[in-house]
Amino acid sequence: MRIVFMGTPDFATPSLRAIGEAGHDVALVVTQPDRPAGRGHPLQSSPVKTLAQALGLNIAQPESVNTPEFIEQLRTLAPDVVVVVAFGQILSKEVLDTPRLGCVNVHASLLPKYRGAAPIQHALMNGETVTGITTLYMTEQVDAGDILLQKRMDISPEDTYGTLYNKLAVLGAEALVETLGRLERGETQGIPQNHAEATHAPSLKKDAGRIDWQQPATAIVNLVRATNPRPGAFTMIQGKTLKIWRAAVVPLVSDSKEPPGQVREVRPHEGFVVNAGTGAVLVLEVQAENRRRMLAAEWLRGNPLREGERLGA
Repeated sequence: MRIVFMGTPDFATPSLRAIGEAGHDVALVVTQPDRPAGRGHPLQSSPVKTLAQALGLNIAQPESVNTPEFIEQLRTLAPDVVVVVAFGQILSKEVLDTPRLGCVNVHASLLPKYRGAAPIQHALMNGETVTGITTLYMTEQVDAGDILLQKRMDISPEDTYGTLYNKLAVLGAEALVETLGRLERGETQGIPQNHAEATHAPSLKKDAGRIDWQQPATAIVNLVRATNPRPGAFTMIQGKTLKIWRAAVVPLVSDSKEPPGQVREVRPHEGFVVNAGTGAVLVLEVQAENRRRMLAAEWLRGNPLREGERLGA
């Protein structure tokens, strides 16, 4: 099939590579314009653009795909399908109506759960044990179109946003290739979503990683997992920010009467235990201001911590 592919981050690169390997004609790759990044703010290409260049594909980087000029370009290409994977722009009705077989989106949740920009993070924050990929027809309402295919995946207790993101990117590519094959053979009919069961997963702001020690230990550990590697979970200690990259729930015989956020125990070769609203959290990996990530045991050697010290103030 003749395809126009729209995507931007590295989550989309396995899908772009997979549809080419499946024999589809990728007529154009559309990605966000180069943006300033890093020290000195040089312009940086998106991962999708970098891969498209390596594959020798045609590339477009419009500030908006909804301009008359781009829509005319799209109509001239006459794609069978427009594939959208983590693109970063809302498509107008004119764009959605252009391809012969519609616009197909790859979404990292089992819709109708977790519609929105951050489904992986919200699934982890909520302690989900299963997630997956949904391919769906795109409509003017975000993530609300008819479902074409779903693939499930277990969430490991050790999974973070980073690890699950990578796993789902690969699963998304598999689901997309299967979906396009079914569309090409005329075997796929969209299944309407139950909108009453929809939940939402908006983008996380930087402050979303702030740890509230009043929360149960399980919720705090899930927040750490969901914000690793971005935006990062953090707390305050001695007036400075301490990021927490890895933590575990500590089984307790009985809950402490000491206040949440208080250091309950220091384990020099492992980390330190902090009281939560319910239970306690063992902090295993940290990053102090202007320092690299390190095991909590290593950080303790240069930052003696006393039992009874308070975090979060």
